Amino acid sequence: MSENLHLLTVEEASAGLVAGHFTSVELTKACLAQIEKLDGKVNAFVRVEADLARRQAVESDARRAAGKALGPLDGIPYNLKDVYATKDSPTTASSHILEDWQAPYDATVYRKLCEAGAVLLGKTNTDEFTMGGSTENSYYGVTRNPWNLERVAGGSSGGPAASMAAHFGMFAIGTDTGGSIRQPAGFCGVTGLRPTYGRVSRFGELPMASSFDQTGVLAKTVRDAAMVLEVISGVDPLDATSSPEPVKPYLSLLKDNEKPLKGVRVGVAAEFFGEGVDPRCEQLVREGIEVLKAQGAEIVEVSLPHLRYAIAAYYILVPAEVSSNMARYDGIHFGQSIERNDPKAGTSLNDVYSKTRGEYLGAEVKRRIILGAHVLSSGYYDQYYNEAERVRTVIAQEFAETFEKVDVLAAPVSPAVAFKIGEKVSDPLAMYKEDVLTVPVNVGVISGLSVPCGFVDGMPVGLQLMAGKFREEEILKVGAAYQQVTEWHKQPAPLLNQ
Repeated sequence: MSENLHLLTVEEASAGLVAGHFTSVELTKACLAQIEKLDGKVNAFVRVEADLARRQAVESDARRAAGKALGPLDGIPYNLKDVYATKDSPTTASSHILEDWQAPYDATVYRKLCEAGAVLLGKTNTDEFTMGGSTENSYYGVTRNPWNLERVAGGSSGGPAASMAAHFGMFAIGTDTGGSIRQPAGFCGVTGLRPTYGRVSRFGELPMASSFDQTGVLAKTVRDAAMVLEVISGVDPLDATSSPEPVKPYLSLLKDNEKPLKGVRVGVAAEFFGEGVDPRCEQLVREGIEVLKAQGAEIVEVSLPHLRYAIAAYYILVPAEVSSNMARYDGIHFGQSIERNDPKAGTSLNDVYSKTRGEYLGAEVKRRIILGAHVLSSGYYDQYYNEAERVRTVIAQEFAETFEKVDVLAAPVSPAVAFKIGEKVSDPLAMYKEDVLTVPVNVGVISGLSVPCGFVDGMPVGLQLMAGKFREEEILKVGAAYQQVTEWHKQPAPLLNQ
């Protein structure tokens, strides 16, 4: 049993710890052994914190022995995307400019998980500053998909997603700005939850686009994601954008019965099944929708005509926010500096700025800074940025009206399965189009969930579920009901048999 502990879900591991079948130290040892065995092939981690994990596991076992366990996540090993500030481990955002940067404070999400007794295994890989859809833009190298090592794991949370597919821990924390949890979850055959903006504090999360970024969960099951969401959610006085909306008992709301979706209205919009979607992926998603119908759901045809403008609006608004947020990486405030490393390199302040960014930032980050500065510049602000904000408002209103007619929307996560490494990295427009089905959730300020629903060419396909603001319990209920009667999420990646 001990050699297979890494295969457990959060729910199973938590129950096993309570029953005394194994300890957190044993659970953590099994996960670290799995990482050591396979991560050389996957590259899911930027940094494995083995000593920290062992120490936290020992502390968890001591609490449990004293009858003072902190809750269901006490002693559960997990991974943290490398964009969360932690005093216990360097935070780099997978960028050369922050190589070995040590935060003087903890992100709220990490603090909450520490207070819950969870065990941090390490920091996982991401596209640099989360800018990308394939985790090919990382200073620490590409993360490979455990289903096929020649294909991408998705992005920007490719590291967390691959870590779940390879069973490097029980759950992972990632960020979703335009699909960066759901798309890699779909590519890697795991569960990915993007809560409503404001549901989880962003304090201590290195920002890409502050009005879009949202912390979420990657896990092996929907029920696991619900367990973690309960712990990390809630208002935070350190984050003015966090919501005071009460945190719900998400796990206890998931019912296991014969017709769990009776009375649930599932909307299907033709706009999510348009040109560019692989017919084989569409077929699997529609079969998934039929499974929901068999469980009692009512399928309702709806239309969101302005959805087609979401991707264009997103790639105006997000670079604009990127250009603002990235201004702090200037060679002066913190991080790497061309002047500090080579005093003769900079003869002026502008030299320090431009040469530091030129040396220590990757191509995609620089591309988005330039694009954002352009759309915010005099003469273009009204033409691009303001118009994109208006589109954002229209799409949000359209979603709100739709969720008066249905409880949940169902759609594909991505137009196709994970593509080959190197196939799109030199074509920014092709890469941006990978987000076409996930971006609307972020633009519309709603919640989204990805669950595995089948395979095309041996690669996982994701079913996307969406719900209105702070209605995460709706997509969790539908997702859990789907996994109750399907086995897609239980299929092992081929890498596990090597």
